[in-house]
Amino acid sequence: MEKAYKTMTSSSVMNITVGIIMIVAGLTAGIITVVNGARLLKDRHEMTF
Repeated sequence: MEKAYKTMTSSSVMNITVGIIMIVAGLTAGIITVVNGARLLKDRHEMTF
């Protein structure tokens, strides 16, 4: 019984850790996307096709 408890505890800790990493990665990707979009909008008058 003790081994199962330790396994479930370590599994839940890993799941929480992965969740936090995914949240941070998502926020970082979102911020980078917004910054790049703002740069494109700012410099759109200088672009020619």
